[in-house]
Amino acid sequence: MNEQEKQTKEQAILAAAEHEFLTKGFDGTRTTSIAEAAGVTHAMLHYYFRTKEQLFERILNEKMSLMASSITAVLGDPSLPLVERITQGITHHFDFLAANPDLPRFIINEVLTHPDRLKIMQKNISKITGQLFIQLQKDIEEASKHNEVEHIDMRMLLMDMVSLNVMPFLMYPIVQNLFADIAADKRQFLEARKAETIETIIRRIKKQ
Repeated sequence: MNEQEKQTKEQAILAAAEHEFLTKGFDGTRTTSIAEAAGVTHAMLHYYFRTKEQLFERILNEKMSLMASSITAVLGDPSLPLVERITQGITHHFDFLAANPDLPRFIINEVLTHPDRLKIMQKNISKITGQLFIQLQKDIEEASKHNEVEHIDMRMLLMDMVSLNVMPFLMYPIVQNLFADIAADKRQFLEARKAETIETIIRRIKKQ
């Protein structure tokens, strides 16, 4: 088997594992199901990833890193005005969730059932909360001095952004039943929620 074939099989395993873990959770996932979905033998799966835990950590690390970069790619761009950076940060994070709609529920379930998973997540979260947020806090304080924005703790702002973005994906099955008129078209509903989140956050930070 040449290197390209190895990479193809590894990617097939990772894709199958991602689907299984996100829809069934760690406990509900079987490596035999992953191998079958990936079109490889069970022995070959263990050749690439020795344990189910190792495969799970690979998927979780990749997803957390992608989620982090979905925000930091824009928030870390000093060439953009502060309000624009925050707007684009919300947009990128929301669009990432739209492409990975099972991820919020999966993360919450895993943390509740396996608190030790937080250690894995913290490795990636720390990449977001380092120097970038220190600089953003300084930018907010500077903009506040010039009456451009309200003074706010960047950590509180991040929690506002993430919670408002995540809730539509967690609550959609309930909202769909309660408010069918606005949630019948999921794509339109999510776009409306994204716009609402941006408006809410910007209204919170801009000087009136």
